[in-house]
Amino acid sequence: MLLKSSASINHPSPISLQRSGLLLVVTLLAMTQWVAAENSRCKPMKPSADRPHSVSITDFGAVGDGVTINTKAFQNALFYLHSFADKGGAQLFVPSGRWLTGSFSLISHLTLSLDKDAVIIGSTDLSEWPIIDPLPSYGRGRELPGGRHQSLIYGNNLTDVIITGGNGTIDGQGGVWWDWFKNKTLNYTRPHLVEFMYSTEVVISNITFVNSPFWAIHPVYCSQVLIQDVTILAPLDSPNTDGIDPDSSSNVCIEDCYISTGDDLIVIKSGWDEYGISFAHPSSNISIHRVVGETGSGAGIAFGSEMSGGISEVKAEGIHLFNSKHGIRIKTSPGRGGYVRNIFISDVTMKDVDIAIRISGNYGEHPGETYDPKVIPIINGITIQDVSGVNISKAGLLEGIRGDNFSDICLTNVVLNVTSHHPWNCSFIEGYANLVSPESCEPLKKTVPDQSSVCYAPDHLQPQFSNGNRLMNPFLRLSSL
Repeated sequence: MLLKSSASINHPSPISLQRSGLLLVVTLLAMTQWVAAENSRCKPMKPSADRPHSVSITDFGAVGDGVTINTKAFQNALFYLHSFADKGGAQLFVPSGRWLTGSFSLISHLTLSLDKDAVIIGSTDLSEWPIIDPLPSYGRGRELPGGRHQSLIYGNNLTDVIITGGNGTIDGQGGVWWDWFKNKTLNYTRPHLVEFMYSTEVVISNITFVNSPFWAIHPVYCSQVLIQDVTILAPLDSPNTDGIDPDSSSNVCIEDCYISTGDDLIVIKSGWDEYGISFAHPSSNISIHRVVGETGSGAGIAFGSEMSGGISEVKAEGIHLFNSKHGIRIKTSPGRGGYVRNIFISDVTMKDVDIAIRISGNYGEHPGETYDPKVIPIINGITIQDVSGVNISKAGLLEGIRGDNFSDICLTNVVLNVTSHHPWNCSFIEGYANLVSPESCEPLKKTVPDQSSVCYAPDHLQPQFSNGNRLMNPFLRLSSL
């Protein structure tokens, strides 16, 4: 299928994606008011590396006019740089320009560096997006049976890879993909903007991601991943445009990001039903700090619904959300199996959010008819504390599974300005609440006993990776806007 050339497609700027003057102001604050601070919760890991060898994409015949297809230039450059992998690695520099390309695969010991005025643009020719095998923990494409389109920037079984620069842009031209998806004309699952599989020591920093066809950043079966100082933008009504999706991955650090998309800003996954259970590769030891954003239909911080390999040891703090459907959400279903446990979320502010906290025990479709509905997920050890919100429609909608109560759900110091006369709706859950307003639902009205260990606290959660000179957002608390 050959489509209209990229020259005829509108490329909205990041600012034009915002819907009102207020959101524009909030966006500018979130994207520009970063200051240095020495408060990183992550282990030292450099977001950039000095490579002894460097080339420009123009050295391989690339043309940055937004019309010339440069897939072969990227492929040839990376083939050439592979010879330096055992010589300290190499850098591929993308200068100012609009660099139209299809999917290309990175190599180990590489820095892909974008100039501040560089834009890598995904082609709208389907033949430029190869079909690859489905993930073994999913058993099929996430949207359609069979394979899936390879991401625009792809890496498999790599180590020591960095995508960075002067806040250049990677544009997936997702609009055409969203139309195909809505019109049901695709034969395979849509691609991500960036996907790494079976990789370690991955850094993504100082990049703006725009209009991803599907999830924007997808590390799957990875470890030692740092995602820092990135901006991710897509229209609020764009379908399934998650921001960052750590999937069956461990030792992940996400810091200082601004995300405005149509679906979950950050969502942790670990496989789908029987495929995720048998693959048995959990997501664990994940830290999320200082994230600002909005979402059309998703949540600021989410878990699942594909969580069959298990999710645990997650800490998220400094989350500021506005104009969103959900604040914090856990999604699962009978047949998923697996677990979500030992989750700690704190220092969250919300403004203009429909449902502040939601747990859904009957959410999402299944990869086929062979799943076993008797395989029940385990949800326990969920601590949410120090949350404030204004203009919240509903405080909480917490629904477990009949015969499988979700347990040890602990809420502390949660103060929400709620417009609904029925702020909480709870079923098949058990837990504790302290200093919660409006008053929590009956299953959570027990007070946490002194010196009790029933509520998860992440004292043993290991820090991840970052550099010493941290960036922190001095963004005003949303409740003061």
